[in-house]
Amino acid sequence: MLLFNPSAYDAAHYDEPTRRALLAVRRFFEAKGHAALKAESHDATWYDDFLAMIAREGIFARFGTPAVVGTLTGGTDATTARWDTARNNDLSQLLAWYSLEHWYAWQVTVLGLGPVWTSGNGEARRLVGQLLAQGGVFAFGLSEREHGADIYSTDMVLTQDGSGWRASGEKYYIGNGNCAARVSVFGRVQRPEGPSANPADDYLFFLVDPKHPGYTLVQNVVHGQMYVSEFRLTDYPVTPADVLHTGKAAWDAALATVNVGKVQLAWASIGIAEHAFVEAIQHAHRRVLYGTRVTDFPHVRRLLADAYVRLLAMKLYSARCSDYERSASADDRRFLLYNPIAKMKVTSEGERVVDLLWEVIAAKGFEKDTYFEQATRHIRTLPKLEGTVHVNLALVLKFLPAFAAAGAGQGVKYAPVPVRLDPADDTFLFAQGPASGLSRIGFPDWRGAFARFSHLPNVATFGSQVQAFGQLMATAAPRGEQAKDLDFLLNIGQIFTQIVYAQLVAEAAALAIDGAPGGTRTGTTAACAGLDENHVDRMFGVFVQDLSEYAVAVHGQASATREQQVGAMALIRRAAAGPAAAARLHAEVVTYAG
Repeated sequence: MLLFNPSAYDAAHYDEPTRRALLAVRRFFEAKGHAALKAESHDATWYDDFLAMIAREGIFARFGTPAVVGTLTGGTDATTARWDTARNNDLSQLLAWYSLEHWYAWQVTVLGLGPVWTSGNGEARRLVGQLLAQGGVFAFGLSEREHGADIYSTDMVLTQDGSGWRASGEKYYIGNGNCAARVSVFGRVQRPEGPSANPADDYLFFLVDPKHPGYTLVQNVVHGQMYVSEFRLTDYPVTPADVLHTGKAAWDAALATVNVGKVQLAWASIGIAEHAFVEAIQHAHRRVLYGTRVTDFPHVRRLLADAYVRLLAMKLYSARCSDYERSASADDRRFLLYNPIAKMKVTSEGERVVDLLWEVIAAKGFEKDTYFEQATRHIRTLPKLEGTVHVNLALVLKFLPAFAAAGAGQGVKYAPVPVRLDPADDTFLFAQGPASGLSRIGFPDWRGAFARFSHLPNVATFGSQVQAFGQLMATAAPRGEQAKDLDFLLNIGQIFTQIVYAQLVAEAAALAIDGAPGGTRTGTTAACAGLDENHVDRMFGVFVQDLSEYAVAVHGQASATREQQVGAMALIRRAAAGPAAAARLHAEVVTYAG
């Protein structure tokens, strides 16, 4: 089966310490049971038992500590402690399959660790590594009530106090704020002479101990098991030993941290959607209405097929995105395009999948004892974290000129990126350097990814849409004032995003079907054994439909010129549908009914 089944998951690909850790997570949730998990979710019960298991098994320490820090803190090495994005993906998917609220403690810890691991402060790194080894979790003090993640406008102010500073201000929407061993906090230095000529010079990232009397936990701002805190610092003493980054490096560390965390949101969305899929089809397949099994109704078959192939595409894209993240270097930063797409596109697709499945499970999806009720609440949170969809779309647009140039035969040469399941430390993620220069990142000619499957009807159709988009951008690209019209540009961004998304899906599919340098994904949550060309064609069928919808949106923009309207309409296509292929896919889908 292509979808994740926790009861069959053995984590066999990984080294034995990793395998034991992942299976310990599964055992915890299975032992607790569905009924208890639902009751605790509804009661917003804090998960002390989960964090105790995490500490006992050393899971966050093993998965969240770069190998070099593990060595510094006493006895761990690259086989037990490393920052390995592939296995972190497994952990995220596994946690979210059972409970996004429990996953949240892991995600926030990842963010809280980012400014530490990117820091040159060796003592801070050693301290945090030791706290992790003791079972500590961490928090990321970036966002604020008034400014959100607009870090230019932070109201966390530090004033000079001898060789150190005093920090005062509030942070809002800070996960783990009630239990973090340390919080990485972003603020700005308020100088007596006024702001520096370059305001970025005044930024500061520093470590905070929540047990200090200068730290006040104000409230949990959500109703849920996770603690999304508001906290206040009042005259909190910050010494040089607490400082992680100063000046522009603090800004770069914030962005680098978010870059690392984005792909985890995609895997959380996948975990939720896969669990919802299984529950929905099991319910529908056992119901008979008007003498017909629900899964035999034509509209239900269509809904399930659509949800299924979208889920497969989510997994393929995210797995391939992880390969690029793990293979990144100063000379290859393409993951900075692929990660925000993982965050905004995959999580949005997760919403869409659950909505499709809701039509299948119907009123049953409201019932308090179902996982589905939980899924409908939690799946909607993920597109809003680490920047909204629109924020990430605006970021993605920075890459459009270079990507378009590559598609016109003016690409950059790179070594092939293999499947990355090797037990390596992803060191570049914490040595990303300045966050600038995104528009200068080059891409190879990506059309070859589609050429592998060009004999498939829907891939060929999608290829013609890509060509039409290239023509639109060559003859009627936004210029002048229109180039500043973000509402218009975001619709262009959706088309661009769909093309990049399809590219990585095609790459991952080719690696799964043809064999992959670096090995297969067997034994992981991203296992692709059994993927075939029928799956690929059906996935591209929904891509054709979606790109056509985005083209209609461009056409309908009030600011669109006549040439742009004509160019947008030239993108609209009809997906090919084969009855035999549809029947084959449906037969596969209903196997998930058990």
